[in-house]
Amino acid sequence: MDIREILASNLRLARRAKGLSQEELAYRAEIDRTYVSALERSRYAVSIDVLARLARVLDVEAADLLRRQSAPAKKFGLGAGTSNRKQLRQPPQRKD
Repeated sequence: MDIREILASNLRLARRAKGLSQEELAYRAEIDRTYVSALERSRYAVSIDVLARLARVLDVEAADLLRRQSAPAKKFGLGAGTSNRKQLRQPPQRKD
């Protein structure tokens, strides 16, 4: 697995763990949705600036997105046997 494939896999897992669509991640990171899609398909190499913005939005370290994981699903908060569907983890409750 090359570095682009590692990023693609980790980016997809982290995005899904946060319950974000590609469109929402792109909006928050101030990049185009098609660029997120291309990154998740290993089509483009990412710049360090964009990697930092993606990591900030996903609340992970940029290095974690590039690190080969022995158990990436656990790293990004996904349970074993995770499907491609959005996670059902509930967001924190607001205290008014």
